[in-house]
Amino acid sequence: MALNFANNNSLSAIDTKPSGLSGGALNLISTQTASSSSTISFTSGIDDTYDSYVFKFYNMHPANDSSSEFRFNMSTDSGSNYNVAKTTTHFISQHAESDAEASLEYRSAGDLAQGTGFQTLTVDIGNDADQNTSGTLHLYNPSSSTFVKHFTSTMSATQSSNYMVESFVAGYGNTQSPINAIQFKFESGNIDSGVIKLYGIS
Repeated sequence: MALNFANNNSLSAIDTKPSGLSGGALNLISTQTASSSSTISFTSGIDDTYDSYVFKFYNMHPANDSSSEFRFNMSTDSGSNYNVAKTTTHFISQHAESDAEASLEYRSAGDLAQGTGFQTLTVDIGNDADQNTSGTLHLYNPSSSTFVKHFTSTMSATQSSNYMVESFVAGYGNTQSPINAIQFKFESGNIDSGVIKLYGIS
């Protein structure tokens, strides 16, 4: 028997969503596929149509085996400049493939304090044939002309020294101007391959 939680206090008995709740749908806006690309930029589709946007990354593979942190930056001028000031935080959990080490740590090398450079989303990723990074970046209310622009990211990566590393990044672009373009790249070297999809959340 289906029970609505508005009429039953037992959480275990809930198997239907209460009436009146909707939203949360992912609406695909665009897809870009890397092929020895120095950068991937999204210069359209980020506007006031949706209150938040999600980028999904699939098997982003670097050309270089070192200095291959995956990064992003934001633009307020449709991609002419990617230099929005950001304050951010970054922590990671990691586990060696050999099981020799595991840790949870804050990564000060991955944070910014009003920095305008590219924000790190991962540790350095290996370029072995089976190594890559996948995950998400969530941008909140980028078209606001009042508030700073918050974002959160969770990435799963195969580190160059054969560690499994999950990276958690959060922060804000410290601008009241609307964000209307985003660019992605590795710290050095090209994006050998990978797919990035941009979604609006309705």
